[in-house]
Amino acid sequence: MRSLGRWTGAVVATVAVAVLPATSAPRETEPAGAATSATPERLRAEVVGSYPHDPEAFTQGFELRGDALYESTGRYGDSDVRVVDWESGTVEHRVELPDTAFGEGLTLVDDTVWQLTWREGTAFRRDAETLEETGRASYDGEGWGLCYAEDAGHLVMSDGSDELTFRDPATFEALSSTSVTLDGEPLDNVNELECVDGAVWANVWQSDDIVRIDPASGAVEAVVDASGLLPESEREDADVLNGIAALPDSDAFLLTGKLWPRSFLVEFVPE
Repeated sequence: MRSLGRWTGAVVATVAVAVLPATSAPRETEPAGAATSATPERLRAEVVGSYPHDPEAFTQGFELRGDALYESTGRYGDSDVRVVDWESGTVEHRVELPDTAFGEGLTLVDDTVWQLTWREGTAFRRDAETLEETGRASYDGEGWGLCYAEDAGHLVMSDGSDELTFRDPATFEALSSTSVTLDGEPLDNVNELECVDGAVWANVWQSDDIVRIDPASGAVEAVVDASGLLPESEREDADVLNGIAALPDSDAFLLTGKLWPRSFLVEFVPE
């Protein structure tokens, strides 16, 4: 585990969180309600520090590799993919999307970045160093969140419903899918994703909830109450929570939202 001493900053807020053990690879599509309805666990998150974030960034995808933050932003005519120094918030490199594309989630697979679009049915394949396009793949439906489950060898994609689709990381071909359930009921609006240690973390759109999903069953095994991160004085121009990036070699996460002026480094601790 990496020490967080060099990132320690003023504590801004505390949020409720839950952490559960890693899970196995996904099965084929399961009907809603087939997963266990055990009550999700809850922990809390201690805010270790807050850092500048571009308040003009309509954050859609958010992933750390080493000290580099890869971020995908949305809105027609204003979407891009960028590499950011996450501690200073400085945008070091960015590539714009066509005006007809609305950027969505992104993830890294070795030297490749996959970036989704909302309603265009196109995934852009990019060079991880230059961010230049190296290819495209097509998919049905909407694109929302994306992460790479390296241990399982597949991508995990959300489309705003209760469904997660597992895809080939080289071809983007759909392999299987599962329904996300909370207390045995389908959970809609599954959004931005982060794959960590066999589990899938997801924002729930239009809420302050982050859930941890067992990809084998689709069951939500943890719920995070991430409300209260931004102080009241900074909420007026900000949109919803949207951005989960696991800090490499640690148990910490970097969280942000659409048009948020800050990102927050949090540690999960027992309630």
